Amino acid sequence: MKNKTVQVENLKCHGCASTIKKGLLKFDEVNNVDVDIQKSEITISFEGKDSLIKDYEAKLLQMGYPEKGNNKIKSIAKSFVSCAIGRVNQ
Repeated sequence: MKNKTVQVENLKCHGCASTIKKGLLKFDEVNNVDVDIQKSEITISFEGKDSLIKDYEAKLLQMGYPEKGNNKIKSIAKSFVSCAIGRVNQ
């Protein structure tokens, strides 16, 4: 198993964490997702090729959580929606 830690933007609360976990666990090769809200870090445990991390990063961006330093207005808006959905689905 491999682990990859990604620092992201817009990670605010447990609603965000819930959305991130659900989104990344949809990938068959992802075994676990740990979200550290205080550090804005996501650790993904997965099987397979290292190149898969690009797919996970793309999913994070789609949900509004881009890698640190790549934040845009669109990502901020998406993160608020993802956060709200995560809060409702907890």
